[in-house]
Amino acid sequence: MEKEENLNQQSEDNKEFKENKESEKTVENKELNPEDKIRELEDKLARAYAEIENQRRRFEKEKDEAFEYGGFSLARETLNLIDNLERSKIALENDENLKNSDALKKTINHLNIIQTDMISILKKNNIEEIKSIDQKLNPNLHQAMMEVEDDNKEPGTVVQEIQKGFMMKDRLLRPSLVAVSKKLDKKDENLKENQKSEENQSKTNEK
Repeated sequence: MEKEENLNQQSEDNKEFKENKESEKTVENKELNPEDKIRELEDKLARAYAEIENQRRRFEKEKDEAFEYGGFSLARETLNLIDNLERSKIALENDENLKNSDALKKTINHLNIIQTDMISILKKNNIEEIKSIDQKLNPNLHQAMMEVEDDNKEPGTVVQEIQKGFMMKDRLLRPSLVAVSKKLDKKDENLKENQKSEENQSKTNEK
């Protein structure tokens, strides 16, 4: 009985072995099929060409950007010099010992000439100041630092420029730091009106 079972098992194993061999032969035949080989090679060649083309485009883009914006970091650092010139002028103008003196006027004139020349050089290199005053706040160009109550302006209008912003072609070098308008708070408005009323009443009583 056991012998018969063993024989049957061997027969099934042999059958499975033959089927596997035939399957392998079929795969080998498919792999060796010239038309399939050609199609496979054509597909690999097309993919390789597409990858090379993508790399070429990336390289061209990086090269163009390096040419167009190679001085981006230097330009941004240069803005600090312009800021320092502006701060120097303010400090000198607020110095009580120098106010209204000829030395102060000459120094301020020289600083203005240097600042103007620097801005001119920036413009020649496609670096422009961002227009801010009376412009609607643009989050892509402006950074709001404070709000100022102003009923004469639309809310969100730039009313003060704290620090100039600059663009390099179509790229932001740095945003403008600005103050924007907001509507007068009703409570504050009522409080101011009450204070005016009280002042007027007080003046009337004094008379």
